[in-house]
Amino acid sequence: MTGTAVEAIRILTKKPGLSEDSGLRIVHHDSAGGLELSIAPGPDAEDEVIETDGVRVFLQTTAARMLGGRALNAEIAEDDVVFRITNPTNGEGAPGTQRP
Repeated sequence: MTGTAVEAIRILTKKPGLSEDSGLRIVHHDSAGGLELSIAPGPDAEDEVIETDGVRVFLQTTAARMLGGRALNAEIAEDDVVFRITNPTNGEGAPGTQRP
């Protein structure tokens, strides 16, 4: 996770009413490689949990296999956070949006 991704996840998971155990969950849903990002109260039983600087990402097993060796980055705008899964060597990635 980049520093910006950590900051974005912290903003999203510190909202009132969310558990201290909450985190960003990444799930693979289709054969085309689509990923869904959402805020979850905690990991599912089979999730891989990555924790950096007090924020947590929960990776569904299939998503974890797909994303091995990749980095999570984010762009923070006024009302949106855009997450990107990037190749650490070239910084390119596919976007996913999570609204705060």
